[in-house]
Amino acid sequence: MVYLDSAATSKPYPEALEEFSKVSLGSFGNPSSLHRFGYASKKILENSRAKVLSLLGLSSTHQCIFLSGASEANSMAIKSIAWQYASRGRKMITSSVEHPSVTNAFLQCQALFRFDPVFLPVNQDGYVSPETLERNLDKNTILASLMEVNNETGAIFPIGEYASILKKYPKCLFHVDATQGIGKTDCDYSKADLISFSAHKIGGIKGSGALLYRKSLRFAPLISGGEQEFGYRAGTVSVAAASSLATSLGITLARKKQSWEKVSSLCQALEKGLLQTGEISLNSPSGHSPYVCNFSLLHHKASVVVEALSEKGIYVSSVSACSSKAEPISRVLLSMGKTERNAANSIRVSFSPDSTLEDVNAFLSAFFTILSEVKPL
Repeated sequence: MVYLDSAATSKPYPEALEEFSKVSLGSFGNPSSLHRFGYASKKILENSRAKVLSLLGLSSTHQCIFLSGASEANSMAIKSIAWQYASRGRKMITSSVEHPSVTNAFLQCQALFRFDPVFLPVNQDGYVSPETLERNLDKNTILASLMEVNNETGAIFPIGEYASILKKYPKCLFHVDATQGIGKTDCDYSKADLISFSAHKIGGIKGSGALLYRKSLRFAPLISGGEQEFGYRAGTVSVAAASSLATSLGITLARKKQSWEKVSSLCQALEKGLLQTGEISLNSPSGHSPYVCNFSLLHHKASVVVEALSEKGIYVSSVSACSSKAEPISRVLLSMGKTERNAANSIRVSFSPDSTLEDVNAFLSAFFTILSEVKPL
């Protein structure tokens, strides 16, 4: 098997699975219970929370809520903040290329609660220019939600520059969807008010994520009930998932530099191989995250090629996993000014630190064989 779809989900670290199993079996008490077994679980939960914040250098400025994943974290960062701070203004800003969990949260705030969302255009490199952000900010803007790394193209957004601009608008909170960047880039998350990410993109288990938020913030909870997670997210917390998330984040950060260097060499080899023929057009911009490479087929249907690769045990994506069934044409590529034909025939190859040069060579060999066999457009 050649797995090159790690932007959709990554293979769990053995250590993350071991931690989940160990805590699930040995410390399964409810952390809200008042007996010793419950206290023991609560200690593991709080240690996991402290570890996540410490690893990211946020212990003194931010707090951490454990959630079911980045989609819930994004929804909470947007909707809960909008409801809590509606008296400040009704305008909220995001980009035209965000993950559906961000885009749809903005649309729901508009449809049901009369907020005024603004979807900023991206440039040809796939990110919002700082100048575009600044032109659209005003005194009524209460939230700017912008991703760190695009999940389809790997375009890296200039988070630091955005943060500098937003300092001029103290009523406007800054949310960063760090799902595709955390543990990979050198982003300074202390400049953001809210940071969301998911464990399963960094070698953790599915169904686990976190929202980090500046300690001064308050929320209107999405889920009401008990007082778990500081009263902001009701429901019994999975201590095992939280501990496993902290473990996977620690491993990812410890290997960050060597992983970036390894994956960069793999991405370069992939792009060099792809560009040796006139069969593709690269969509990922210069300076993109090497973990994600996106290209369009010029003469073949992407869905046919992806299926043929799958039959050979080689797994890649056409558009993103969260959009593939609903949006067969990539709205991200259309937003970048790509043609509809290119946007309908794109392929995403995404790496993990476990990917190898043998994986790249196997993909290229199978890819060009398939192109020679399938009927062109």
